[in-house]
Amino acid sequence: MIKFAFLIALVAVAVPSPAAAQGASGFSVVNQTGLNMTNLTIRRFGTQGWKALGNAPSPGGRGSVQFSDPDCAFDIQATLEGVGTVVWNGVNLCEVKTVILNRNASGAIWVDYE
Repeated sequence: MIKFAFLIALVAVAVPSPAAAQGASGFSVVNQTGLNMTNLTIRRFGTQGWKALGNAPSPGGRGSVQFSDPDCAFDIQATLEGVGTVVWNGVNLCEVKTVILNRNASGAIWVDYE
């Protein structure tokens, strides 16, 4: 009986919960690059197929993105005025409400989450 209870507990831990299986869904994008942004696109991390995300927010602005995908890791690409195309790699969109795209004066880019 103890072995059976242990086996049931082991199976319960191994089966993913529905919350973990939801993947990415709608989120907001904040442009904290200090630059005008155009051509906002997304792709699954490690793939080649870019998809448009709609209008890119102005500097300091926020835009809503309608999005749904079973994966969590994505690359987000945008064209920044005076800089060109930049890519934020490996952005985690699971259980995220807001993605803040950052760039500093030396050109370093990073993502913050809310």
